[in-house]
Amino acid sequence: MLTMIQQHHIKYLYEYKGMSLRAIAKETGHSFQTVKKYANKEDGNPLPTPRKPKQSKLDPYKAQIDEWLEQDRKVPRKQRHTGTRVYRRLLEMYGEEFSVSLRTVQYYVAKKKQEMYQDGEGYLPLEHSPGEAQADFGSFTYQDEKGVEQEGFFLTLSFPYSNASYAQVVPGQNQECLLQGLKQIFEYIGGVPKRIWFDNLSAAVTSIHRNGKRTLTELFQKFALHYNFQYEFCNPNSGHEKGHVENKVGYIRRNFFVPVPVIPDIEEYNRTLLYRCDQDMDRTHYRKGKSIQEWFEEDKKAFGRLPKTSFDVYRLERAKADKYGKVRYAKNLYSTSPEFAQKEV
Repeated sequence: MLTMIQQHHIKYLYEYKGMSLRAIAKETGHSFQTVKKYANKEDGNPLPTPRKPKQSKLDPYKAQIDEWLEQDRKVPRKQRHTGTRVYRRLLEMYGEEFSVSLRTVQYYVAKKKQEMYQDGEGYLPLEHSPGEAQADFGSFTYQDEKGVEQEGFFLTLSFPYSNASYAQVVPGQNQECLLQGLKQIFEYIGGVPKRIWFDNLSAAVTSIHRNGKRTLTELFQKFALHYNFQYEFCNPNSGHEKGHVENKVGYIRRNFFVPVPVIPDIEEYNRTLLYRCDQDMDRTHYRKGKSIQEWFEEDKKAFGRLPKTSFDVYRLERAKADKYGKVRYAKNLYSTSPEFAQKEV
């Protein structure tokens, strides 16, 4: 780079002496391209000097620390690594070779945890990190055991990072169907997504307030607490925020429910459906090159652990039986016993 005096001299010869660029290059001994650059330069503001990244003694050990902190997602909060525990483990592993201060390790661990577990307000990201999912219902037509066509529903849980997805056929789109479908998928994949995006479906949201806050159903909150996942809800009229699962709903309908399936037993069909979802991952990711299955392994590494106890999904409601001992629930009629006729059950 030329000095300021040299730059000014070239500018002077060009602007005030009227010399050509080639003549200036010949007189100053600089190349034609250099002369052209400074003769035509209009912005004389000094450019900020880029700061070189500061090297840290901790750099060689950061990959190991990051691995431990990622593994912590699957363990109870009280059993996760603190900065002090990370420091002691590194001392045990590397002995005298490890010459980093405790304070440096604590600072890095705290900063890394903030990045991993931050919970801020703002727009929902369209890019997802491993271990995040989106959920939504879809509808389809099927034939029952008698060959009669019925309208059916299915729940899809998609993973935008890997482009994987799982589906389960459910009787409806209510709260119990949502939670039971999620539970079956969690148990099949052996873990729980760390964060799940939902539409403002009535199965989870009872109302949206003017300030954007939502009132959630009690059972949904208990379910999320039990399985320890964070939930996010799309902004109203912003379906693009969960565009991945909406695309997956259509994909599953076109690829798994064509031709119209015969479903005599939903439980058995759902077991087959989960297996087919596994098989569907044996194809190349549309953008990332490797197979969806390989990317889904990255998703699974970020999953939370399954709780030791399964969540019981049910709703308790009182109903009065008719004179035949039958009760109506969710537009369907169920038989109990004649002894319960005209009684509350």
